[in-house]
Amino acid sequence: MIEQQKQKPEIPYLTRIQLLGAMGATAIILLIVAKLSLYLGNFSLFSWNLNQRELLLGVGLGFAITALSGVAYRVWTAYRKSADYYLEMVLKPLALPDLIWLGLLPGLSEELLFRGVMLPALGLDHLAVIVSSLCFGILHFSGSQQWPYVIWATIVGMIFAYSALLTGNLLVPIVAHIITNWISSYFWKMSQLRQLKNKF
Repeated sequence: MIEQQKQKPEIPYLTRIQLLGAMGATAIILLIVAKLSLYLGNFSLFSWNLNQRELLLGVGLGFAITALSGVAYRVWTAYRKSADYYLEMVLKPLALPDLIWLGLLPGLSEELLFRGVMLPALGLDHLAVIVSSLCFGILHFSGSQQWPYVIWATIVGMIFAYSALLTGNLLVPIVAHIITNWISSYFWKMSQLRQLKNKF
């Protein structure tokens, strides 16, 4: 087993209440930015509608992204270290029921802004996908050593963006984002609890 050196956090860890508050505040800010952009811009929100086929497609995509993330975690050392740092900072203070909010708040607010608003604002083309995905990746920047996580978030952002463009339904990336956050955070929390039990 390879011993991983823990990176010292560049920003102090938040408490559970601070983290939940920060998640809620971030979601509100992103929603306000999205609403203002729609109000001031000459474009419409990317269309979305609730139907079973695309709901299931979003769930399947969420599982696929989680599996890809697991592969990247195993084979890409820099990403593994970066992901561990980011996930510990975000997930360690949270209790298991809090993971519901970790899926819903970013899944809804980030998809509304980055795919729902930015894609149509930038032209619904490949350039729109790249720019919106880069912005999405940078949102996940948490320190100068965390570029592998930013790169991965950008790739995932591109998958979300193309899923919206190909299906014509914002519901697909919203559901995929929520599922990805739920599964990956749940497995990370479970692995931490197992490690804690093995110490005793």
